Amino acid sequence: MRTIAVEAAESVIDLIYSNEDTANHADGCREQLIDRAEHEMGLRFPPSYRRLIEEFGTWEAAPTEFPGLYQTPAGGDSLLGTVAYTLEDREALRLPHHLMVVMHDDVWGVVVLDTSRPDRDGECPVYAWNPGVLDGGLMEKIADNFGIFALNECRQAIGN
Repeated sequence: MRTIAVEAAESVIDLIYSNEDTANHADGCREQLIDRAEHEMGLRFPPSYRRLIEEFGTWEAAPTEFPGLYQTPAGGDSLLGTVAYTLEDREALRLPHHLMVVMHDDVWGVVVLDTSRPDRDGECPVYAWNPGVLDGGLMEKIADNFGIFALNECRQAIGN
């Protein structure tokens, strides 16, 4: 089923491919890698984020980087991007377990998906999380779902 969030993710895909002079991407992720990432975090990717990870793995519309999910030869079998950020921030910043880190950003700080609040389509709201506030941090809502968030960020970065 195509939802507004997945449609927005498809628009991100079109935008990245049509602007490869300023946008970069990896080759995407296999289902087994995505399943492993979800298992390691104990969280499920919402459909719009999953679609972008399937297509690109990781991508950027400079200067905005979306870490997504990827591996490198230097990192070996380790899962990088969202998995590494989420697990590291749980340890170092006391990130609540239901939050999934989708970006570290100079403007927003730690950008997270609140997986405890999925909508009927399985999409999760996007928040800027401030770890410096006691009792779980302070969150400012950025978007209703990842697809819309990514599309807005990519459009702004590319100038569309």
